[in-house]
Amino acid sequence: MNSTPLSRLPTPARPPESGVSRYAVLAREMRECVISGIWPTGSAIPAESELAQAFGVALGTIRQALAVLVAEGMLERVHGRGTFVSQGLRGASMLRFFRFRDATGEVPRSTILSRRKVSVTVEQAQQLALARPAQALRLERLRSLQGRPVLLEDILLPLPAFEALYRLPLTSWEDLLYPMFSKHCGITVARAQDDLSFSALDAEQAAALGLRRGDPCVRVERRAYDFAGRCIELRTTLGEAHAFHYSAETR
Repeated sequence: MNSTPLSRLPTPARPPESGVSRYAVLAREMRECVISGIWPTGSAIPAESELAQAFGVALGTIRQALAVLVAEGMLERVHGRGTFVSQGLRGASMLRFFRFRDATGEVPRSTILSRRKVSVTVEQAQQLALARPAQALRLERLRSLQGRPVLLEDILLPLPAFEALYRLPLTSWEDLLYPMFSKHCGITVARAQDDLSFSALDAEQAAALGLRRGDPCVRVERRAYDFAGRCIELRTTLGEAHAFHYSAETR
């Protein structure tokens, strides 16, 4: 895979501010290369020796800066091939919270129940850093294993960033959303925060999941972020409480 041309790098590196190391300044500038798209998602970055020459710094300084971005998950090293821009979270499977009888490691099949543009609330606008009045793409999605519905999702995506998904025919949608974010919208999900609670299903939710109204469910509230730290997804996932599984190791 060809790496990014060195001519597009912001060189030479800016002098470090007082109390800031040179490698930290380099890490910041290379971080901007990823955020701005100079280094596209999945692409190989230039070799360390080339970067050192382009930025006018020692090879050890480049390695320290790259180590920062690798630790952040923005870059990843592939043995024998080089260093690549991370493709971010590819699935971040909700199934890690559940144990369904039909869960055999397969990716759940996804069905979009509805897709529409909606006006965001004050709280949603704050979370998505949108100036009101603003719109978002709202998806209702059902995920199934072996033909059995297991997860019901309500997803909110800011517009116009996700306009391409509004126009994309539903027949072209895939079972995993995050690769679609990257492919159609140029947005990479770098990390996600999930908050769990318990509630009861209303009649419509229960019907979608093949359960009874009032049955207990696990509610997973997700906020997903891109490499720049912007919240680009609000998601609520509902699943059968009796299938809930949580495991933690304490040392």
